Amino acid sequence: MHAYKKYLITMGLVWAGALVVVVAAFIFLINPQVREKDRLAKEAADKQKLYNGAVEAAKEDTKKKLAAELESLKSKLNDYAIDSEDSANMTLDISRVATAGQVASFTIKNCEQQQSGQSDSKYLQENRIQISFSSDFRQFATLLNMLERHRPVIFVDNFRITRASDNNKVDMDLSIFVRKRPEG
Repeated sequence: MHAYKKYLITMGLVWAGALVVVVAAFIFLINPQVREKDRLAKEAADKQKLYNGAVEAAKEDTKKKLAAELESLKSKLNDYAIDSEDSANMTLDISRVATAGQVASFTIKNCEQQQSGQSDSKYLQENRIQISFSSDFRQFATLLNMLERHRPVIFVDNFRITRASDNNKVDMDLSIFVRKRPEG
């Protein structure tokens, strides 16, 4: 029985030693290789995506589709910003809107350009316009609605209404976005 017990202890120590060697080999040899293999597989998948994208971009259909999407985005931009050459016509457009809104004593004034420190935009600047007029509430609401639906968009920053017996005096601060001229 003593020999059998000695044999079991020896076998247990051999198996424990083998287990320690296998775990150490896994931790120090196999696991880093598995991680590196996973990293390389991910990197290869990313490169394959780039390659597939380049192949797809080279196709004529894709070029046409991207050109159409670019035109659509430019059209959407035109809804919100005006070219710098056309910005002078905005006061005339606003005056026409006011005439269509049937307000009285309409005046319009361009304000100073926004200070360069206030805007970080490389491509857009904000032009401010002040208008004042006399109207009843219905005329005011009509004009406000027409200004907000105008294309390019005219932003109504704030307004002040001074109540009077017949027509209310209204002062409005408006903003428009203007695409800056390319430098150079």
